[in-house]
Amino acid sequence: MRSVGVEEELLLVDPRSGQPRAVSEEVLATAARRYEGREHAFTKELQGQQLEFGTLPRTSMAELAAEIERCRADAADLAAEVGVAVAALATSPLPVDPAVTEGRRYRWIRENYAVTALEQLTSGCHVHVSVTSDEEGVAVLDRMRPWLSVLLALSANSPFWQGGDSGYHSYRSRVWGRWPSTGPVEAFGSAERYHRRVRELVATGVLQDEGMIYYDARLSRHYPTVEIRTADVCLDASTTVLVATLARALVDTAARQWREGTPPDEHGIGLLRAAAWRAARSGLDDELLHPHTMRPAPAERVVRALFLHVEAALDENGDLALARKALDDLLSDGNGAQVQRRLLRRYGSLPEVVAECVRRTQEGVR
Repeated sequence: MRSVGVEEELLLVDPRSGQPRAVSEEVLATAARRYEGREHAFTKELQGQQLEFGTLPRTSMAELAAEIERCRADAADLAAEVGVAVAALATSPLPVDPAVTEGRRYRWIRENYAVTALEQLTSGCHVHVSVTSDEEGVAVLDRMRPWLSVLLALSANSPFWQGGDSGYHSYRSRVWGRWPSTGPVEAFGSAERYHRRVRELVATGVLQDEGMIYYDARLSRHYPTVEIRTADVCLDASTTVLVATLARALVDTAARQWREGTPPDEHGIGLLRAAAWRAARSGLDDELLHPHTMRPAPAERVVRALFLHVEAALDENGDLALARKALDDLLSDGNGAQVQRRLLRRYGSLPEVVAECVRRTQEGVR
C-alpha cells in the first residue's frame, strides 16, 4: 500500500481581532525550545503570518488523520504561547499586508517577483503519495491531470480577499497562479522528458531553483513521491483526510492504467486551465468541467465521477466506506468556502468568521 504524507500551511491570527500576525519566527523559536533540538513538524513559509507542518508518511488513513489532528493541536499550543491562534484558512478574510520572511531565499523572491511576492499570502495543502520510480511518477502525473480540478473544488476554502467576497470559492488558487511555474502542465510521456523540461525552465533564470516548480502536481525533489499541490488548506481536518485518500486512490488508478497501457487523456493545457478556473470560481455550488468530456456538468455529478473513477483503488486500500461517508458529509455540509460564507451570513462579521474558523481548525476529524 502506498504511503501518504500531508503538508498544511496555517494562518497565524490575533485571537481577538482575527487579523493575521507576522510572528512565525517567534512560534518556531518556541517550537525549538519545546523540542530541545529534536526534529519537529513545523517550518516557516514565505510570509511571516504563516506556519507550515508536515506529517510523516502513513499507510493508514486513521493514523494520518490522528497525526493531522495532533499537528494542528500542537501548532495551536505553540501559537498560543506567543499570543496568537492558528486558522486553516487559505486566504485571510480580513485586510492584511503580508510580511515576507527574512532569509536569502525569500529576499531573492521578494526582489525578483515584486508585488506578486508582496501580495502572496495564501495557504495550501500538499499531498505526497509514494511511487516506485520517477518513471511511474511521471506516468501518474500524466494520467491524473484532468482530475486535479475536482480536488480543488472539494478543498476550496478561500472565498474572501482583503476584507471582501472575491466571488470565488478558491481565490487562493487565482492568486497562487501569478507565479510563472504554476498550474496544469503537458503530458510528459517519460521521466527523462519531465526532468528535461524542469531543467529548461530553471535555466531561464525566471525561477531560483527546482523548488520553484509549482506545477499542480510534480515529482518531489526530496522524497520518492508525487506531490499533489492543487488543494486549498482545508478548514476541517476531515476534508484534508478525504483529499489525501482520494489523492492516493488517483495515484493507484493512474499507475494501474499505465501498467495496462492505457494512454493519458489528450486534454490540452488550455482546457485544464479552464477546468481549474471553473473549480475555483464555482467550487461545489454550480457546475464543473467533467474530466472525461471537458464540458459543464453539475458539481456533484463530477465529484461522483471522481469517486467512481477511483472506487476500485479505494476498495483495495480499505478506504471505500470511510471515503464514501466523508464525501457524503462534505457534500451535505459544504466545503470551507461554503462554510465561511454561511458563517458570515450568521454573524455578519468577518472577525467572527475567523474566530469560528480558529475553533473548527482545532476541532479534529468529525
